[in-house]
Amino acid sequence: MKRKFAAGVVACFVFGLSAWKAQEVKHVTVAGRAVAVWKPVGPVPATGHPLVLFSHGFGGCNTQTTFLMEALANAGYFVLAPNHQDARCGSARQAGSGMQKPEAPFRDVEKWSDATYRDRRDDMEAVLDAVLAEKTFASVHLDPNRVGMVGHSLGGYAVLGLAGGWLSWKDPRVKAALALSPHCSPFIAKGSLGTMDVPVMYQGGTRDIGESPVIRKTGGAYDKSSKPKFYVEFEGAGHLAWTNLKRTYQRSINAYSVAFFDAYLKGETHLLTELTSGRRADDVSGLRVAQKLRVPRKAKCEFEKRGSTTSKQITRI
Repeated sequence: MKRKFAAGVVACFVFGLSAWKAQEVKHVTVAGRAVAVWKPVGPVPATGHPLVLFSHGFGGCNTQTTFLMEALANAGYFVLAPNHQDARCGSARQAGSGMQKPEAPFRDVEKWSDATYRDRRDDMEAVLDAVLAEKTFASVHLDPNRVGMVGHSLGGYAVLGLAGGWLSWKDPRVKAALALSPHCSPFIAKGSLGTMDVPVMYQGGTRDIGESPVIRKTGGAYDKSSKPKFYVEFEGAGHLAWTNLKRTYQRSINAYSVAFFDAYLKGETHLLTELTSGRRADDVSGLRVAQKLRVPRKAKCEFEKRGSTTSKQITRI
């Protein structure tokens, strides 16, 4: 019943978004960067639309996760995604000269520092500075006080860095960070996840052998991160589950991602509460939460009765 309830919540969420049709992606140049833009739909809030910036994975591009960008736009967010120097898909493919070697080996955390992939930090900051310098951008009125960031893989590394994982990168304008199978081992070894003081949601998968174990392990990224924090793990999801190449988990990825930003950029907590109160969808195998959310009395009693948790139960701290 609990799983059916969660599936119903996700289905209702998807049905609600389908009532709107997000505008097609636009490609513009912002601060000298090639940027994909998805305009929000729905009424304009009095303070302007919240905005979300996306950072793609290593060798990916700004349109690699279009399904999520469209879901965010449908939910009322102005979405911007720059191409980074290593971009090699979509429109960036024509300008590329083959896959580049990483600046530092992904498995050698000792060679990573706040200087590693600083160009990604610079791209995100330059785009954010440029759009917030205007009262409106692309005819969209924006709220400078409601900024979120989302990134996949190496993009997740960039987003965590900007949220305060690297103190020298921290941007106080970032109010929420969504890290999708992020490369986070450098922050565990040398960073400042414990002092980010920004709501963070990690998403991982049971077949994402490179990054998710680093998030969920004892003393891993989730444990070291400051509250409020979330970890959602999808059963059978590999590292590319958060790209357009894999459709299996898109509905739930969209639901949890939009619910997270709604809670921390709009103050609308009802969907996140439902999705993190022990009522999981079938494709969610693990869920960890460390924050105070209003949980319905019945759900709270059921949780208290369960006692100790397993990887398939919610962990509430």
